[in-house]
Amino acid sequence: MKRSALFACLLFAMPTIAHAATELVLVPIDDRPVTLQLPQMVGAIAGANVLVPPRAMLGRFLSPGDPAGIAQWLQSSATQGADAFVLSTDMLAYGGLIASRAPYTPQTVAISRLGVLSKLREEHRSAWIGAFGTIMRLAPTGVPAIGTAKNFFGAYPVWEYLQQYANLHDPPLPAEEATAGHLRQMLGPALQQYLAARARNRAVDEAALELTSHGDVNRFVLGQDDAGAVGLHIKDVVVLRSVVQTLDIGDRTSIEPGADELAMALVAHALVWRIQWTPHIAVRYSVSNGGAFNDPLEFVPVDQTINSLIALCGGVRDDTHPEITLYVRVPDGVDINDPALLTSIERDIAAGGRVAVADLTFLEPTFTHQAAFAQGLIMSGVAGKLDAYASWNTSANTVGTALAESIAAQAGRRGRSYNAVAHAEFMLNRFIDDYAYHAFVRPVLNAQLDAAGVDHSYLLPQDAMPVDHLNRSLLWREAVELKNEIYPQYKDRGLTVTLPWDRTFETQIDVKL
Repeated sequence: MKRSALFACLLFAMPTIAHAATELVLVPIDDRPVTLQLPQMVGAIAGANVLVPPRAMLGRFLSPGDPAGIAQWLQSSATQGADAFVLSTDMLAYGGLIASRAPYTPQTVAISRLGVLSKLREEHRSAWIGAFGTIMRLAPTGVPAIGTAKNFFGAYPVWEYLQQYANLHDPPLPAEEATAGHLRQMLGPALQQYLAARARNRAVDEAALELTSHGDVNRFVLGQDDAGAVGLHIKDVVVLRSVVQTLDIGDRTSIEPGADELAMALVAHALVWRIQWTPHIAVRYSVSNGGAFNDPLEFVPVDQTINSLIALCGGVRDDTHPEITLYVRVPDGVDINDPALLTSIERDIAAGGRVAVADLTFLEPTFTHQAAFAQGLIMSGVAGKLDAYASWNTSANTVGTALAESIAAQAGRRGRSYNAVAHAEFMLNRFIDDYAYHAFVRPVLNAQLDAAGVDHSYLLPQDAMPVDHLNRSLLWREAVELKNEIYPQYKDRGLTVTLPWDRTFETQIDVKL
């Protein structure tokens, strides 16, 4: 049987009852909490065990993962009991997101590594396979030229020059020509390396689209990593959209903003696939024209981003008869509209509605407004009754997190596998991280590092250890207080707080209830 015919049989001969299997395989884009820990927690809410490769294979920050080892693991007995897979093509091709931004992996090697998708399909013919890649963001990974980072591609000050160049129009406008010429001179060979990496990544993404057209992947998504409406990425998006159209896979493929949320969204999709449910999701904005808001780190308005994410999670937009209502707080008029927004959320919950909240105001000059709204949710007693909460991140990351969590909760309830404790742990994790860490703890850490003249983005061991201890001390107190306020019915069974990548951009919270 031809591969295309075989895939047609697999795609449309879907099961009509819930699957007995509860194992789902995840190959994350890297080992950060948002990309490794949270997708596993999403699965746990619905009672699914999310299997991941051994931690050593995933790399850490500037050290890439092990694509060859992961390919062997995927084809080993460890994954034989799984009926669904969520796979990062960036990890499979390069060793992770950070590695994908550097020119170190040859194009032929990267493309050949994606062959594991075909092998996986041959071994798991009835499995649902979701995969996600990224369109390279405009800035490479920003690290100071110190320690082992000084030899990493794009270390300061090269990062600043590349960032400026990549954000110009392509080709540069007449008013930008002088700036572009100056940056080309400053960058020298680094610019050609950067442009070669972009071209390589686009070729790898095209190869992934080809594999999707052959039936190796049921659902594929390309996330445009942090990039606005202008820059070198626009041509990449245009070319890749043309490939999707030529291959006629638009019904199973999307190109949309974001990166970190994609694994969670596809895990949610796998969960609803298992029980043959299509979530109906309404969207309510904090202001009447909220859908027109455009995150400066994304290339389309938020309403388009949300619609794409709903579909990626396996759902449909339904503002009339929803099973889940997503409340979206946008930056416009937050002080004026917050009381009405909170009242609407309270009323919806009191009527038995399932509610998710996504707060998109993290790019405000200070975190004061977002923290105040989170405090309102907590003090009103609403926080512990929500199905999802997410804030402090780009629009796609935040919305994707909230949608995945709420859909997992409903999928678990419908499939009679809902884990209320796992759900509470996810919710508490979000309030500790998105609210307490970024509002109260991270500013203290950064102020201490600023006073010592230390860059926050890459900490040497002598700087990382004391900051890690301070973070644990400060955030522990906040976490205990939040647990008592939001979930007084639960007992604390353990809490671990770390800075996983020796920088203050993110923290990892392992909370057990």
